[in-house]
Amino acid sequence: MIGQSGGPTAVLNTSLAGFIGGARRAGASVFGLAHGLEGALNDSFLDLNSLDENTLERLAVTPGAALGSSRRKLDEDEYARVLAAFRRRGVTGFAYCGGNGSMWVAHRLSLMARDAGYDLCVIGIPKTVDNDLNVTDHAPGYGSAARFLALAARDTGLDLEAMTTFDDAVILEAMGRDAGWLAAASALLKEKADDAPHLVYVPEIIFDDERFLQDVAAVHRRLNRVYIVVGEGVRYADGAFVGSSEGDGTTDMLGRTIHGLIASAGLYLARLVRERLGLQIRYFRPGNIGRALSACVSEVDRAEARQVGDYAAQALARGEHDSMVALKRHEGGSASRPYGCEVRTIALDAAAGQHRTLPHEYMNEAGNMVSPAFVDYALPLIGDVPPVMRLPSPFRDAADRNLSDNRT
Repeated sequence: MIGQSGGPTAVLNTSLAGFIGGARRAGASVFGLAHGLEGALNDSFLDLNSLDENTLERLAVTPGAALGSSRRKLDEDEYARVLAAFRRRGVTGFAYCGGNGSMWVAHRLSLMARDAGYDLCVIGIPKTVDNDLNVTDHAPGYGSAARFLALAARDTGLDLEAMTTFDDAVILEAMGRDAGWLAAASALLKEKADDAPHLVYVPEIIFDDERFLQDVAAVHRRLNRVYIVVGEGVRYADGAFVGSSEGDGTTDMLGRTIHGLIASAGLYLARLVRERLGLQIRYFRPGNIGRALSACVSEVDRAEARQVGDYAAQALARGEHDSMVALKRHEGGSASRPYGCEVRTIALDAAAGQHRTLPHEYMNEAGNMVSPAFVDYALPLIGDVPPVMRLPSPFRDAADRNLSDNRT
C-alpha cells in the first residue's frame, strides 16, 4: 500500500512510479490510498497493478499527486481504524510519501501496529520542496522547486535590468514557512555579484525593517536597481511574521498561518519600500506555481525521486520496519567523481516530526545573501541550465550613465 501526503511536488508521482515498478519486480501487489490516510478511513483504494508500462512512464512525468493528497490530522480512534482497514485488506507493507509531518504519522502507525501485534512494515518516502526533512541530504521535490526559483530570479532580474530607466526594484516572495532553502535557491544562477538577486532574506535570520531599508537603499544607489528575494516566513525578533499585522490571522487545518491571502511579507515590504524610499517596485509571489511546474523539473531531481520510490519497495520486500529512505551525498565531489547520492534507509523516528532549517553558514555575515557553501551544496541539485548572453558592458554602462536624465 502507498499513500501521498502534504503539498504535491513536480516529481511526487515519479516516486510513485518508482515504487510501483519496484514492487512489481518484487512480486508484490500494489494498491494506492485515495487522499492519504483518508482513503483507509473511507475504504477508498486504487488498484495499481493493471497500469501498463506506457501509463507508468506518463505517470512519472506528471506533476501533482495522482493518488490525491491529504493534510487531515487524525485522532487516536482514526489511527486504529486505519490499521483495521489495512488488516482487512491483508496489507503487509505500507509506504507513505511526504514531509516531516507525514514521517511522524508513518512512525506512529508503525508503533501502533507493533503494539497491536500486527506485523506491518512501514517505510517513509521523502518529499518536500521546503527541504526541511532531517537526516537525508535533501528531499526529492526540492531540486525542481529550487530550479524554478533560480530561473525566476535570474530571468526576471534581467527583465528589471532592461527596465532600469523606469523601474527601480522587484520583490520575489519564495515559499518556506519555517526554512529558507527555497529563498536561498534564488541566488544559484548568479554569475557575478551584481546579478539578481541582490538581497536574499530567510526565516532563520531575524528580520529588521530599518536594516532592510538600508540594504535596499545601498544597492539602489550603486546599481540604480535592486532585486530582493524574501522567504514567506521571515520573522521579527518577537517571532511575529513580517507583514502579519496586516493579515487576518487565517490558519490551515493544522493551525499554521496561511500566507498571502490578505497580506504577506513580500507585499508588506514592497509597500514599505515604495512609501519610505520612493522607489517604483513590483511584487511577485509565484507560490504553488514553483512547487508544481513540470516545465522546470530538474532531471537530477526526477532521477532521484524515482530512485527513492523504487528503493522503498525493495525495503518493504526485505521486511524493513519503521524506516525512511534517505539520500547520502558522495563525499568530495570533483571532476573525477562528480555529484552523486547513494540511497539507504534510516530509522523513521530520526525524521519524524523533526525540522531542518537552513544552516547559518549558508548565508553571508550580513544575513542578506547566500554563501559559497550554499551554492556548492544546492547547485548540483537543479541540473543543467542553459546560460544567458549579455551584450558588451559598454552598452550597459552607457545606459547607466543616462539613468538620472531619463528617470521620471
